Amino acid sequence: MWLMKYVTKNSITGGQSEQGSIGGNYDGKVQVNASSEYRNIPMLAPYGIAYVPVVGEKSIVLPTSNGDICLGVLSQGKNLKPGELMLFSSGGASIQLKNDGNVYINGKKYA
Repeated sequence: MWLMKYVTKNSITGGQSEQGSIGGNYDGKVQVNASSEYRNIPMLAPYGIAYVPVVGEKSIVLPTSNGDICLGVLSQGKNLKPGELMLFSSGGASIQLKNDGNVYINGKKYA
């Protein structure tokens, strides 16, 4: 939470965020196609999570005083309830943390 407050308070240059789609991935940076093409912009992700978004996913670009950043791709709720978490890959692997304390790995329940 503090990170987003810091970013918005200290880095926004007055420009508007823009929705686009991932056009490519290059060495940890992405291309986003929107009203213009954003090239080689860094991805923002929570600490400890690294990912490469799938080409075509909807994303958000935010201008900052240090250059444009991609805030990530739009979340796919995947039938989650508030407070639950799911990690998944485009190949179908998944880990779900459920509110009842159960963990599901690729659909198999672990208590």
